[in-house]
Amino acid sequence: MQKTLILVKPDAIQRGLFGNIVTRFEQKGLKLVGSKMIALGDEILEEHYSHVADKPFFTEMRRFMKSTPIVAMVWEGKEAVDVVRLICGGTNAREADIGTIRGDLAMSIQCNVVHASDSLEAAKEEVNRFFKPEEIFEYTKDEYIHLYTDVEAGRE
Repeated sequence: MQKTLILVKPDAIQRGLFGNIVTRFEQKGLKLVGSKMIALGDEILEEHYSHVADKPFFTEMRRFMKSTPIVAMVWEGKEAVDVVRLICGGTNAREADIGTIRGDLAMSIQCNVVHASDSLEAAKEEVNRFFKPEEIFEYTKDEYIHLYTDVEAGRE
């Protein structure tokens, strides 16, 4: 099973959308294995967004991401990275499909309520950036017997 990172951004926290966002992942059948509310500092933001740190919008994005605490979560499931990306929708929320988190709940590129890892490699790096190993939990999710075949779940 894959693990992937979700950051519930300041706009979602301010608008009271956290429960709605969590519900969408739970309803899909993903397993929450880590969660915490944190205030982001410059160091972690510069590392996390290093791929855009030289862009003109980075200063505004950093200010936005520091404006309130965020909630970092680790979700687990079969092909979790791609499944979570589908649930979140496109980065530009105005163009995201209706039925996705961003398509239903946001109108911006920056204020798009969630960050989701965009690849398995990025997910591994990002989970390690935001969580210590002891903050990720292993447990049996009993409903998996109703979500995956024995082969998909590795029970055979």
